[in-house]
Amino acid sequence: MCLGIPGQIVEITDANNKLALVNVGGVKRQVSLACIVDEEHPIESCLGDWVLVHVGFALNRIDESEAAETLKMLQEIVALTS
Repeated sequence: MCLGIPGQIVEITDANNKLALVNVGGVKRQVSLACIVDEEHPIESCLGDWVLVHVGFALNRIDESEAAETLKMLQEIVALTS
């Protein structure tokens, strides 16, 4: 099982290598978009998208409401374990 953390793509940093900056909980991380770009969804179309990030890779696109719900649940888990 893996845990994907929601983040929003805020900048395409290297289109040739399919790299972007993703805002994950207020921290910007360089992430590979190789798993989510294709002919139907070129890298240029990714700016502003929400994605699930795991070990430096965007695994799939999600909508903003799913991202918000997931972030809320993660915050609740942290609050319970603190």
